[in-house]
Amino acid sequence: MRGNLLFEQDQNWEVALKSFKSARAVYEELGKYGDLENQVLCRERVEELEPSIRYCLHKIGESNLQTSELLRIGEMEGPALDLFRAKLEAVMSEARSQQAASMTEFHWLGHRFPISNAKTRVSILKAQELEKDIHGPKADSLPADKRLATFDKIFAAYNEARSCIRNDLASAGNSESMKDDLSGLDKAIGAVLGQRTIERNQLLVSIAISKLNKVRDDKNEKVTKPEELVRLYDLLLQNAADLSDLVSSGRDRKPEELAFAEECELKSLVFRAERCFYLAKSYSLAGKRTEAYALYCKVRFLADTALKELQNLKTADQAVIKELQTLQKESRSNSCIEHALAIMEEEQAPEKLSQKISTISLTGKDKKLEKFLMDNLDVYESAVDASVKSMSRIERFPPSFQAAARSPIVLDLAYNLIECPSLENRTKKDKKSFLGRLWR
Repeated sequence: MRGNLLFEQDQNWEVALKSFKSARAVYEELGKYGDLENQVLCRERVEELEPSIRYCLHKIGESNLQTSELLRIGEMEGPALDLFRAKLEAVMSEARSQQAASMTEFHWLGHRFPISNAKTRVSILKAQELEKDIHGPKADSLPADKRLATFDKIFAAYNEARSCIRNDLASAGNSESMKDDLSGLDKAIGAVLGQRTIERNQLLVSIAISKLNKVRDDKNEKVTKPEELVRLYDLLLQNAADLSDLVSSGRDRKPEELAFAEECELKSLVFRAERCFYLAKSYSLAGKRTEAYALYCKVRFLADTALKELQNLKTADQAVIKELQTLQKESRSNSCIEHALAIMEEEQAPEKLSQKISTISLTGKDKKLEKFLMDNLDVYESAVDASVKSMSRIERFPPSFQAAARSPIVLDLAYNLIECPSLENRTKKDKKSFLGRLWR
């Protein structure tokens, strides 16, 4: 407790170090006695004290800890490390501020944009440090959830930098040169954000593909459907189009920008081929063989086009080329499978139709007879018997159709064909006077 107090007060690091070492020695000695649960608890306490001891050594100057090592210590789990993380964040902010003093420009596709705002420099430095975790040599060993969390932190840092740039742009006044520099810096940061967004969505695609053909061991585990991958590729296509529009905007475009725009178009072509492949899979699962066959043929055409363009580039990514070659082979094999299945289903269609027609019953005798209480009033059957699977019903509802008597319509039609005799000779005729005949 004394060591934690001095650690929080940022003073007497030597005394704090001595207290932490004494506590570690006590826990190590206690861990030698007692049951297994007590030994595990003492070992956990020793591991929680280790980061604090190393940090005290760093503050005294007896340890040459690098920034990456401090960050690795901060990622350790434990209930007693909250205070250490707060101290570590303060140290990292101070280190970024010192590094930001030497950062005067931001380089992007042959452009150099000056950075005058200290907050903007600190945010960009923070994002660049986080990018080392996802682009470094140990990036593949990181779990997917941690990589996604790192991407979220990168987005937050770059968005904070953009907000500072736009605030400076609003207060720039009539200085055209300053406005041009700030607008260019905002465009560069937006392009970097677009690239990281594509990388994050590609990570989501790789996670979804790993779950696509996975056998579900746990009932609660969600299995990916091809439709979900189609939606992810829709997002990637939109991201690539937005990034291409952003880079293509403006005047006096440099060769690096033109090359980057072509790269975005090529990425869009690759994403279209992969999206079409999983769209064909979804149609195949729905039993639509014709549509699936046509889409697989479209995948082969798009993959061939993308491969030809990639092979013309000097700096082509070999991983993307291998991925397209695999996609080309799978689409060809799947198109053959869909063609064969369509022919088999067409050949079996008459047989299946005849089987279905042969099972049609006009009388309904094949249906299971249900017992109703109104038909069995003299028979006792338990309504709560466990062996009775269906619930008891009192009467048929809706009732079945029955023939109902009504007046015949033939007589009504025959009435129109009956010829009645004339009755004029039996009717009385009115006698009128001479004046009545005149006024007639």
